[in-house]
Amino acid sequence: MSEALDKVSGIKHLPLFPLPLILLPSEFLPLHIFEDRYKQMLKDSLADRKLFGISYFEAKDELQTKPPTSTIGCVAEVRENQELPDGRSNILTMGVVRYRLIDYVESGDPYFVGDVVFFEDEPEDVETLQPLADEVYGLFKRVAKAAFKLGGARGRFPDIPQTAPEQLSFLVTAAFNLDNELKYQMLEITSTSSRLEKLRDILNQAVSKMEDSAEIHKIAQGNGHSTKKIDL
Repeated sequence: MSEALDKVSGIKHLPLFPLPLILLPSEFLPLHIFEDRYKQMLKDSLADRKLFGISYFEAKDELQTKPPTSTIGCVAEVRENQELPDGRSNILTMGVVRYRLIDYVESGDPYFVGDVVFFEDEPEDVETLQPLADEVYGLFKRVAKAAFKLGGARGRFPDIPQTAPEQLSFLVTAAFNLDNELKYQMLEITSTSSRLEKLRDILNQAVSKMEDSAEIHKIAQGNGHSTKKIDL
């Protein structure tokens, strides 16, 4: 059993926080808790395992009041909690593991509680998967370096650790400002290689443009002098 699944071991019913955003495993997400029902949810979560579910939800009409069953969400673990004098809280959460919402539970709580099943990606051959993960990691590092130069290259370029392929696929996904529809697609994919292949396509489209933009920025900062010729 993975560390993520171990954290939710034995849990069948999960407090749910519907939001118009998508949380991914290993992604950090700050939240401001101010509604009474979610203040109670936070209190109950902190008293137990510090876990609740974030389910993507944007109402399309007045009849929709909660995420439909069968949708995918991600467990959020409270890492930091700053309670304010008026009872509101600022919290920092991290995505743990995905779940599928099977049904809602009548718990008597003021917030939604879901009957959920947790899941991770299907096992894949490491010898096939690792070269793809290495390629995505290399492309992502190039994009990160270009973004660092575009930001003025202040300070030291941070180390980017290479993690296990599934975690890497989520960390790279989280680093991009993807629209909710695409990010949700990445969340529901259960093949690490498929997710990495989609990321490879996104990175291949972005890397050359960003590197050229970074070089142009460098030229501008250096009064127009460069050893590299760029066709504009």
